[in-house]
Amino acid sequence: MTYSETLDYLYNRLPMFTRLGAAAIKKDVDNTILLCEPLGNPQLKYKTIHVAGTNGKGSTSHMLAAILQKAGYKTGLYTSPHLKDFRERIRINGEMMTESFVVDFTANQREQIETINPSFFEVTVAMAFEYFATEQVDVAVIEVGLGGRLDSTNIITPELSVITNISFDHMNVLGNTLQEIAYEKAGIIKKGIPVVIGEKQEECALVFISKAAEMSSNLLFASTELHVADTCKDGTQLVTSVYKNDNCIFRDVKLDLTGSYQLKNLLTVIQSIIVLRESRFNIADEAVYDGLAGTAEITGLQGRWQTLSQHPLVICDTGHNTAGIREVLQNIQATPYKHLHIVIGMLKDKDVTSVLRLLPATATYYFCQPGLERALPAADLAQQAEKFGLNGKIFDTVALALDTAKHHADPDDLIFVGGSTFVVAEAI
Repeated sequence: MTYSETLDYLYNRLPMFTRLGAAAIKKDVDNTILLCEPLGNPQLKYKTIHVAGTNGKGSTSHMLAAILQKAGYKTGLYTSPHLKDFRERIRINGEMMTESFVVDFTANQREQIETINPSFFEVTVAMAFEYFATEQVDVAVIEVGLGGRLDSTNIITPELSVITNISFDHMNVLGNTLQEIAYEKAGIIKKGIPVVIGEKQEECALVFISKAAEMSSNLLFASTELHVADTCKDGTQLVTSVYKNDNCIFRDVKLDLTGSYQLKNLLTVIQSIIVLRESRFNIADEAVYDGLAGTAEITGLQGRWQTLSQHPLVICDTGHNTAGIREVLQNIQATPYKHLHIVIGMLKDKDVTSVLRLLPATATYYFCQPGLERALPAADLAQQAEKFGLNGKIFDTVALALDTAKHHADPDDLIFVGGSTFVVAEAI
């Protein structure tokens, strides 16, 4: 098969969460084991760092990968979903996996795939593990797809487990309380392996403390170990300093990921670096500064409080649950503008009502839908939004909604694009 035929095969032959939602999830790691064992368990041939969490795990994974690369390590990075190109999911030193590897891996594993009947995600995890082994990476940062305990990535034995935070998302799969969701995320904690939790949250801290004790794993909460101060915007960068107690351990750190929520991720990353240094990773301060200043450029990360154009200012962000939208609104409030335009689309299986009730009634809305089966029809979204005093027009596509917003906005206005990762993908 050609590369495009191979992608069509993977997308259409395999159950895909993007398309089907929870119905595509295989709630165990059995298929991943079956795929990896004949490959000689490639995931055991290099060091790994495992990253879970409700929000921030993508940014945290990319920051860690950028720092490790700047420290001189050949660094793999596995994340999901992709925004534009399937190969965004699997990178080495920022470079996407080759098309030829996707074609060859799928051809070689086709019999296995059709015998085992794995999900799309299970196949991509096995593909990533094999690619990193084939290319002989030193270390790979592996982002959990969903949850942790039963996630396909959870067959690795990492040097460090990282959990960013816990909030409400994917409740139909992970549970309806923060404690239940935390239990699933805590499933990545392995025996004797240190774990960094980004935010200490009263509702679920005990879940992590208990699991770490059970696994004899050293546990650190980044938000209690470290704090930031002297934060400001400097052109296209966010500048801050990181303190441990009264000691400044990183002064004037520059981030090219400028959303205010990145400050939480920064603490998680710095605490992770401290632990990795104790595990004999050679990571100089210069690598930390350089990696954080160029994360997006080094790793290709997109969609995190990303400026798409100026006059009017168009910004997109992939935050799509209540915690993510609250962070987005804080950033909107901190951005100067004359009038706010919001291009928004959502998925059927998200907590749409909880998100809509957070949004400002003073904005002009452009309701749209991304091009996938799970998309909530724009007309349905507009109807639900009307109950919260959010008014606007309905559009069949993201592109049409964004073009109309640009046409109606004044040069000093702000257009925000979001509500779903897939809306952002189409906007980009």
